[in-house]
Amino acid sequence: MSRQKSADALGTREWGVLLVLCGAIFLEGIDVGMLNVALPSIRADLGLSTGSLQWIMSAYVLGYGGFMLVGGRAADLFGRRQMFVFWLLVFLLFSGLGGFASEGWLLILARFVTGVAAAFMTPAGLSIITTSFAEGPQRNKALLVYSGTAAGGFSIGLVVGGLLTAVDWRWVFFAPVVLSALILLAALAIVPKSPRPDRGGRSVDLAGGVSITAAIVLTVLGVERATHAGLAWTLGTLGAGLAGLVAFIVIERRSASPLVRLGIFRGGALVRANLAGLLFAAAFFGFQFLVVLYLQELRGWSTLRSSFAMIVIGVDAILSPVLTPRLVNRFGNARVIFGGLLLAALAYALFLPVGADWTYLAMFPSLIILGTAFSLAYGPLTIVATEGVKDEEQGLAGGLLYTSFQFGAAIGLATVTAVNVSATSSASPAALLDGYRAALWVPLVAVLLAALISAFGLRTRPATTPVTPYGPADRATDELPASR
Repeated sequence: MSRQKSADALGTREWGVLLVLCGAIFLEGIDVGMLNVALPSIRADLGLSTGSLQWIMSAYVLGYGGFMLVGGRAADLFGRRQMFVFWLLVFLLFSGLGGFASEGWLLILARFVTGVAAAFMTPAGLSIITTSFAEGPQRNKALLVYSGTAAGGFSIGLVVGGLLTAVDWRWVFFAPVVLSALILLAALAIVPKSPRPDRGGRSVDLAGGVSITAAIVLTVLGVERATHAGLAWTLGTLGAGLAGLVAFIVIERRSASPLVRLGIFRGGALVRANLAGLLFAAAFFGFQFLVVLYLQELRGWSTLRSSFAMIVIGVDAILSPVLTPRLVNRFGNARVIFGGLLLAALAYALFLPVGADWTYLAMFPSLIILGTAFSLAYGPLTIVATEGVKDEEQGLAGGLLYTSFQFGAAIGLATVTAVNVSATSSASPAALLDGYRAALWVPLVAVLLAALISAFGLRTRPATTPVTPYGPADRATDELPASR
């Protein structure tokens, strides 16, 4: 056991690198969380419609998801540390620009570029983890701590965003500048320089990147504008998005240096993880958007009060590195993911009959169950999506997963907005409530589809590699035998 414990434990250098990378994913999470609760204040100050408000979120998501594959491949080809540091600097600059925006279009543009920066920075950070830690207990522990930190950033962002918005919503954009600068300095000092990869004449497949980004943008635009435009326009936009996807596949099949090696999709576990992640993110972000609108627009709750109400979802930051590894050891990744998705479905179902005068105690079960569900699904999905992938394609694997998450988030936001707008007949409280109730079916249906897809993984035999929880001396390595 002591030999296993020694192999599983992380050294000082490993913890230093992991903490810097966790700081970056915490930054990404807190940035999204703060903006989430500041949206109503931004709308009031800039005079934006619900559709325009959704695009402040979706612009970031589109930049993030649309360029994620390019970012992941760039990390593999041009150096993970180089990509991480450079795009962290871009993230810092454009986050600050968002704080100076006086019109909606400028804020949307700043969020889009910030999302593009995150699209290069995040897969680079994830691939540094998956190539710095040996596959098995060390890597799994690092990934679960990493995912828990991301969740913690989002949850803390809800409260910090409320506090900052109470002063001025612009501080929601200025605060990440300070945090980005600190992480940038730490990265330069701690993250070791990666050797320049031997590209062998390979380059980033820009044609593939443009086509997949166009496919994502057009698909989301078609869904979001479905309630405002005619049927012909909607079908044309969605058809153009589909054409972009077909073009992407054709380009990748013919390219000597494809953005995505199509053979990577022969792994059933990777495909299931990406599809389930897409639908899970669609449900999660769509639900959060609706809850914020319900609390602040219908109930008249302040930004700060809404933030504290939703912070309970942040229980996943505690459970991800503590409880999830034990469950994975006992039941395997596939069963833990499936259980997490079923819990999420329960959370959304409990919120369906939401009333105009619900107490917080009536909302609490959905929020706490959702936080628990996130802790069970997110980390194990990350492990499954990167397991068994060669080191030279870890950036690609991370890019695929985060593209799925972000594309799902964009589709979820667009869909709940479209349903909400179409089901809201007036600005009266009763009509607003009808719109929320109709849109709340979208997260439930999405997560049930994710559970159905993940159920196919229950038939496969999981690996027997144990995952050690984060804790003093990694003592849990002696407590749970691998029984998967």
